[in-house]
Amino acid sequence: MIAGFTLIVITAFTPVAIQEKVNWKKVNVLVYTKNGKGYVHENIPYAVECIKKLGTQHGFKVDVSDTATVFTTENLKQYSVIIFASTNNDVFDTDAQRLAFRRYIEAGGGFVGIHSVVGTERNWKWFKALAGGSFVWHPKFQRYRVVTVDPGHASLEGIPQVWEREDECYFQKEMNPAIHTIMAHDLTSLDGNDKEKVTTLAGPYTELYPAVWHHRFDGGYVWITALGHHKKDYEDPLFVKHLLNGIAFVAGQVKKPDPAKAYATIKDEPVR
Repeated sequence: MIAGFTLIVITAFTPVAIQEKVNWKKVNVLVYTKNGKGYVHENIPYAVECIKKLGTQHGFKVDVSDTATVFTTENLKQYSVIIFASTNNDVFDTDAQRLAFRRYIEAGGGFVGIHSVVGTERNWKWFKALAGGSFVWHPKFQRYRVVTVDPGHASLEGIPQVWEREDECYFQKEMNPAIHTIMAHDLTSLDGNDKEKVTTLAGPYTELYPAVWHHRFDGGYVWITALGHHKKDYEDPLFVKHLLNGIAFVAGQVKKPDPAKAYATIKDEPVR
């Protein structure tokens, strides 16, 4: 009986090719790349080309912008997924733009955040809850392990359970307890040069720290990866698959966003 039950569990949670279940012809993606004052990742144009190439390969439409004026209710309602590609600091010009983005999420929109997205809009409480936290610090770029903590999650199809890679291990503050972590930084595999600081910032996380997560938030569908610092990642087949899986996971849940479901009248209105 125990062996039979184990087999059922493994079968039930074996990842499937999630991208094959998405009707890509109906998917329209906005890739947003604006950065505020501060560090700007050189990976951004490579991320854009990567996603555009995926759009060509799979048949979904990709628009790209680094101008905050795209954030109007009328414009955003056409998109299945909005992707923030290594955005950082303040990326909106006005609170009206912030509100339009929030109302898009409330309408049932999709959001994918890549790498430094957790360093975006650090003074906006709602956005930090959407992203899952707010960037604090990372050890130097190095080779370490990222491990799967939810092996049955659909967006991990084809991703190794232990993924050795060169990247930055991001630490966040104000973490949203509602996020569902699916991959984690293996803190024991870091080089140890900043052991005391890592231990302090990791808080209750003694060995594993969230690296990839998803959640439902304020009506929308969210998938975040803190990975992807280096420009070469966006030409690496495994990392590209990681991104495609995340986009597919969100796109597969989003129906046509319904502006009638949005309720906020100001960007900081309490979440219902």
